[in-house]
Amino acid sequence: MLSCSSLTVTYGQRKALDGFDLSLQPGEVRALIGPNGSGKSTALQAIAGLTKPTKGSITINGKSIAKLSRRQIAKELAFLPQQPVAPDEISVIELVRQGRFAHVGLLGRYTSRDEDAIHWALENTGLSDFATRPLRELSGGERQRAWIAAALAQEAEILLLDEPTTYLDIGFQVEVIDLVYRLSREKNVAVVMSIHDLNQAMAICDRISLLKHGQLMFDGEPNDLAQSDLIEEVFRVKGHFVPITPYAPPHFDVELARRGTVITTELRSC
Repeated sequence: MLSCSSLTVTYGQRKALDGFDLSLQPGEVRALIGPNGSGKSTALQAIAGLTKPTKGSITINGKSIAKLSRRQIAKELAFLPQQPVAPDEISVIELVRQGRFAHVGLLGRYTSRDEDAIHWALENTGLSDFATRPLRELSGGERQRAWIAAALAQEAEILLLDEPTTYLDIGFQVEVIDLVYRLSREKNVAVVMSIHDLNQAMAICDRISLLKHGQLMFDGEPNDLAQSDLIEEVFRVKGHFVPITPYAPPHFDVELARRGTVITTELRSC
């Protein structure tokens, strides 16, 4: 579905991303983790076609992203940056309607299919009852769900999220993470998200990519990462993983709960 090969992004003399590889399957949830400045956001921006790589290639469903127009890319993938901006007066449904621009164009008319996609996105993010509310009246978690709904309205098979739980309290974080997991399992949406919370990454992600100074240090399943020393090496924090059966929101399945792994960290530097 999505493939990045030897992806390199350079800013001046600095390599923000150096030989990054990624292969994404339908319905897969992939976490990008690493310290600040490790290249997570750069990788997402390059995949979204917003940053031109110095070297390497990106293909979506076998098509080179370099040969696709912005509108064609938007039909294939949706990208939600860290701090999306919209007027506080805009309503939820007006924001979500913007997700259809790739299909209708600036001067196009919304068809019944467009309206169906908009209402499907609202329903699947639990925002149908909030459709006419302005963004200023929403909580942090509701606002983040509104932005995800706008991305879903694109009907893209790939969803890129840059730190979707940042600035949210733990309740809203669980709300957003649960939504991401449901989209992958119920709608077969493939997700790549940068995230700082290792517990959340371990809980819902099928695979994890660990970055340090733009280089890929690990690419594999959460349990394999837990059995390595890479968290200590990269984050310089002494810690240990404790396999448990964690609390899970209603939509989490038994298999996920059995797989759950929580990281606890001792507060001392290495």
